[in-house]
Amino acid sequence: MKKYILSVLSIAFLGLTSCTEDIMDDINKDNQHPSPENVSAALQLTDAIMATGFSTVSGDYAFYLSSLTEQEIGVGNNQLMRAELRNSAEWAASTTFNNVWNATYGNLMNIRQMIEKITTGTQGNAEKYDLLGMAQTLEALNFGILTDMHGDIPYSEALQGQENLQPKLDAQKDVYTGILNTLEDAIKNLEKGKDLESAGNQDIAFGNDNEQWMATAYALKARYLLHQLAVTEDKTALLTEVKKAAEKAVELNFKGFLIKEFNGVTCDNPWSAYIWSREYTASSKTVTNLMGTDDPRLPYYIYKTDKSEGGSYQPGDEEIAQVADGSLAYPAWYDLGSQPIHMFSVSELYFILSEVKLRLNEDATTEFQKAVAASVSEIMGWFDDDTDASAYASSLGTPTLQKVFEQKYIAQSVDEQVETYNDLRRVKAMGENYIVLTNPYNTQGGVNRFPERLPYGNSSVLSNPNISSVYGDGYYIYSEKTWINGGK
Repeated sequence: MKKYILSVLSIAFLGLTSCTEDIMDDINKDNQHPSPENVSAALQLTDAIMATGFSTVSGDYAFYLSSLTEQEIGVGNNQLMRAELRNSAEWAASTTFNNVWNATYGNLMNIRQMIEKITTGTQGNAEKYDLLGMAQTLEALNFGILTDMHGDIPYSEALQGQENLQPKLDAQKDVYTGILNTLEDAIKNLEKGKDLESAGNQDIAFGNDNEQWMATAYALKARYLLHQLAVTEDKTALLTEVKKAAEKAVELNFKGFLIKEFNGVTCDNPWSAYIWSREYTASSKTVTNLMGTDDPRLPYYIYKTDKSEGGSYQPGDEEIAQVADGSLAYPAWYDLGSQPIHMFSVSELYFILSEVKLRLNEDATTEFQKAVAASVSEIMGWFDDDTDASAYASSLGTPTLQKVFEQKYIAQSVDEQVETYNDLRRVKAMGENYIVLTNPYNTQGGVNRFPERLPYGNSSVLSNPNISSVYGDGYYIYSEKTWINGGK
């Protein structure tokens, strides 16, 4: 009897063990969220677009750079105050841009998954050439901003996950070659899939308008070719190539690569959320001096809150930088909440064409006026202002490089500060200067305190010796120029 009981207990125990093992096999499974390989590439597109706009284009890069470019003033007696006063511990710290560094590489991982699914044809993603072109366009833009901000970056060995946790740094020159090749592939795939609508309702930028995606790819090609002007020997050949790409975007009726209202749904612009939650920015006198009293954008740039006296402020004013009560004037468009995020504006495209034509000794009047009018009309439209944008653009007269860069600087003070930072460094590398920066803290004790690049993110500095060895104490950002701006 005892033997029988022990046998029964043994069987029961074995059954219990088997049951427990089955439970343990299932306990770490996420049954509520499918694994990435089981998600259609189309369903990843919305997040890829949104993350590009919210995190990479209009996130911490733009917030901090708005102070550096003097398109806004950093205030609040906190991080942006320290940025405004060119505090080295703020600018050189690996923690300052860690969030956007991680977010951008995280977004690129999502984009790369889309590309791999389509190219390998897994999970019903085969031959979705239009979607592939969209993903490649987004990849080029995200890598473009990363290398423009940081110089040499993980590229060829990046995005491999656990297979390579310490990717090497690729030279910026090689990253640029990769970006332009990716854009060429994007253009080919968008053309190949021009009659497809693989994105369904996930394309929040263009609603499956493949022609607009192609126009965007050409516009980005023009941008990244032009970025290399300072370090290119045959400038005429490069400018001709830039002009060809930009004109192709115009031919395709480029409407701007934006995140805006889609299917009647709007969301808070990151700049608006930044103002409402932090109150870390104010209007800059550098901008208002360039605008003059006739610019129809002026009253909206020096928007008065109930507590403010209006006006604009001198960059580097320590007393102003410490104001933390929200009483300072700031651009009115940041108080809208529903304004679009510009990942590549129509005005930038026409400013590129204006610059290129002037450098090629061609008439750029039409392109210049279209660039200015595009900026003015958009801002006037946000406030139901019936000012004639074309008339104002015409009043500026014949364009010169000075006028082009001044007007581009004003137009990009809305949310394109990343590209302004690129322009300021590029023309400096060419021995030119069109925007006079006046923050006295840019030089301290005869030492440069205007960053030539931004520091790497803390997560990589701590975990990747390839990056930590370059980062050092972070002060390399003041002396080491990026390749496109005359460095190594």
